[in-house]
Amino acid sequence: MNVPKDLRYTESHEWLKAEADGTFTVGITDHAQEQLGDIVFVEAPKPGRKVAAGEAIGVVESVKAASDIYAPVAGEIVGANAELSSAPEKVNADAFGAWMFRIKPDNAGDVAKLLDAAGYEKSANA
Repeated sequence: MNVPKDLRYTESHEWLKAEADGTFTVGITDHAQEQLGDIVFVEAPKPGRKVAAGEAIGVVESVKAASDIYAPVAGEIVGANAELSSAPEKVNADAFGAWMFRIKPDNAGDVAKLLDAAGYEKSANA
């Protein structure tokens, strides 16, 4: 299982990467895309939307199942990866390169409360 050490993770299989401007890039983990199989559709949240931590804000559909994407922290969606609407298979090719949305957290400290790589590995293998 590929779990980059420099990211934060949620138990619902989202990853977060800190950006220089204080926002966080979010996608689904390699483990999640493996479990889903061939991804055929991604619906990311729209920029400008205010979200609560844990809120279902998007959908990933594969040939096997549909799965919600959850907001890892409360904040405002500031960007979405438009490429994925026409090329959702990019998530299968590179789960950590095919980001889904960017969020500006209401409280950046909330990100530190999420799982580190070791914690996510334990959670995903439980």
